[in-house]
Amino acid sequence: MTLLAEELTITEMVIPASVDAPDAEDFLAMVDLANEICVVDAGTNDLHEQPEEMLPRWLDRTDSTYRGYIARRGGAVVGAAYLKTSNEAGSTTAESDIMVIPPHRASGVAQALLTRVEDEARLLGRTLLQVWTLHPASTSDRMLTPATGHGRVPANELSDLFGDNGYTMEQVERTSTLALDGDLSLAERMLAEATAVAGDDYRVIAWTLPTPEHLREGYGYVISRMATDVPSGDLVFEEEKWDAARVVRHDQVIADAGQLLSVAAVEHVPSGRIVAFNELVIGPDRSGVTHQYGTLVVKEHRGKRLGTIVKCTNLLRWQEIAPQSPKICTFNAEENRPMLNINEAIGFVPASYAAGWQKKLA
Repeated sequence: MTLLAEELTITEMVIPASVDAPDAEDFLAMVDLANEICVVDAGTNDLHEQPEEMLPRWLDRTDSTYRGYIARRGGAVVGAAYLKTSNEAGSTTAESDIMVIPPHRASGVAQALLTRVEDEARLLGRTLLQVWTLHPASTSDRMLTPATGHGRVPANELSDLFGDNGYTMEQVERTSTLALDGDLSLAERMLAEATAVAGDDYRVIAWTLPTPEHLREGYGYVISRMATDVPSGDLVFEEEKWDAARVVRHDQVIADAGQLLSVAAVEHVPSGRIVAFNELVIGPDRSGVTHQYGTLVVKEHRGKRLGTIVKCTNLLRWQEIAPQSPKICTFNAEENRPMLNINEAIGFVPASYAAGWQKKLA
């Protein structure tokens, strides 16, 4: 299906078998656009991804499905978008990203792509669509505050577009970074103090993917709790089934992407259940930026300093795993003050922001 608006065409993107495949041109263009937008909107290159890292999660359609759309005008690529949907039975939400850089945002490209993904989401039976915008760690004459009341971001063309199309800005997330070339003795002290507070009912376990067989069910359990236990304002995150088989698939996608992922977790000894975890990941370039994926302490075990334990354990472990990485980059909701307190105590500083927008589709 092709949408025509003046000289603009939007076509569904072919997902190539590899980044070297003859039909990979559109996928590579989308990745380039995504990386350029990170620099333009967030003012940082910390969020850069290689096509080799991104493609495996598009190819594995077992648990979720990505669909891509490419906008062209006069034969040139001027924008892209994706629509991600869960394959869980009964799922009603979808997530999208509109990738258009100035000056094309003001020429109707972004609006056409947004209309396309909304239409596709409706055809797939989705009633709620979520999108994100990136923002620098600076202020402007027009600052936007989310429905949670926590955090602010400077308005930009995409935030105006979403607001004009009936989206509500539900949440602001802070992107923080920690330089890895400094003294980490503070993290060592914090870990020792937190371990003493937690006591003998909790023990630390850590591994580098692939996940050992005996830990897969427990790891999947805490990942599944991310949908219910992480502050998300009124953004709707549906619970998903994470069993041992899904953990194996998750680990394979990471391996196929050439990434290296370390998990630090805490086990509640009396129950034998994993109740907290932290993930650090780096791409094929081991001298690149490290990213934190998930961090969680399940609600029933908060107040025991377990967040400090998993964060500091993984940070100290990372020195040996990826010693060439210059920094760690992490996202946290602005209302998640307990986790921000830990980050700030370790030495993380704000680098940029992201805003989550949501719309009920008629």
